[in-house]
Order: sequence, then C-alpha cells, then structure tokens
Amino acid sequence: MSSDSFKFSNAVVVAPLLAILSIWIVFWVEVQFGINLNDYGVYPRRLSGLKGVLFSPFIHGSIEHLYNNTIPLAVLTAFLFYFYHSAALRVLLFGTLSSGLLTWAIARPSFHIGASGVIYLLASFIFFKGILAKNYRLVALSLVVVFIYGSMIWYIFPVKDGISWEGHLAGFATGLVFAFITKVRVPEVQKYDWEQEDFNEDDDPFLKHFDEQGNFIETSSEDNEQKIEIKYHYKESDED
Repeated sequence: MSSDSFKFSNAVVVAPLLAILSIWIVFWVEVQFGINLNDYGVYPRRLSGLKGVLFSPFIHGSIEHLYNNTIPLAVLTAFLFYFYHSAALRVLLFGTLSSGLLTWAIARPSFHIGASGVIYLLASFIFFKGILAKNYRLVALSLVVVFIYGSMIWYIFPVKDGISWEGHLAGFATGLVFAFITKVRVPEVQKYDWEQEDFNEDDDPFLKHFDEQGNFIETSSEDNEQKIEIKYHYKESDED
C-alpha cells in the first residue's frame, strides 16, 4: 500500500462543514420561527419514535448543547475523512443509523436528541480502529483522541441528569463494533533492506567491511586504486 493513503482531500473540509452547518441551521430555524422539534427525536420502543433515528442528530435543546457538540463533531469528522477516507462515509452514515436504532432499543422513555451519539461513535471508532490497525500514525491518532476527549468516557454512564447517556453508550458501542468489522486501507510501514525476511548479510556491501566479531576491516589502498592501463597505437605515416 502506498504511503499516500493519508492524504488531504476536499472531503476533509466539506464533510465537517456540512455537519456543522446542518445542526446550526436546524437550531436557527427553531429559534427564528419559534418552533420546537424535540418531538422528532428518538423515542424508545415506540414506532413513531423511529423517525428520530434520522432526525435526532440535527436537533439540540439549547445553544449550550449545540456549542458543546460543534467542535468535537467538526474535529472528529475531519479525522475520520483524512485518516479513514476509504470507509469514512460508510462509517458515518451506517454508524449513525445503527447508533440511533440501539438508542431506540435501550434508552429510557423520553425524547433523545443531539449529535453527541455521533460524536461518541466517531471517537470510539477512531480510537479502537487505530489500535487494531497497528499503524504507528493511527495509534498516535488514537492517543490524540484519548488525550482530547478521554473524559467523555464517563458520560456513557448515568452520572449526570438531563443527558442521554444511553445515546452516548449506543454511539460508543457502535463505534467499537464498526472498528472490528470495517475494512480500511492502511499504508504499509516502509522497511529497510535489513528488515526484510530474505535479507542476506553476506551480500550486503556495508557489512563486508566487518568481521564476525564486528571489527572493522581495513582495505588496502592498492585495492581501492583504479588500475590505469595506457595503450599506444602507432600509425604509419603516408608521407615518404
């Protein structure tokens, strides 16, 4: 696999931008027209509540709720489309739907709204996929995610009233499952000649300068000098 598997594309900017604009526009419409779209959230174990699987990530209850989800959603979406661009759209779409369905199945009877489930989906997928891929860049990315958003792990438990910890848990669990089942293109780690399995020390020109004990073998100057051979060609003159 070539090393250009990690490359910048328009999707790295467009996808986070669309995600942020969508949730802010929906909130602006609610405020501008004085409407409340909470009824379009996920309502567990009710057929009418299934519409929230599609609409709930775009609905937020307050400006604080919206702001808290904006930056993580933008950052993690950009990470996903840069490092996992071959599977990014698949993970984002099907992961969001799966997370919403799981929330519908396990959550308390209430309307569950917000993009936090998607955020937990992305954070979980990026972290676990980086560890499973065993690529040093992706492992480093996993550590970055832990460093920035590691404290979110507590909110998959009912530690605070007024938050959908079930939605967080559903997103986290879905990201973990997708990390195992999703195939991504990961660049191979470049190896030196001496790291190859078929490497032969006897054929290496550098190692020939050392003996079995590792001592440097000096070569004589005569061996290094290029032999110069001078040839004279005599041609008879045409003049008498």
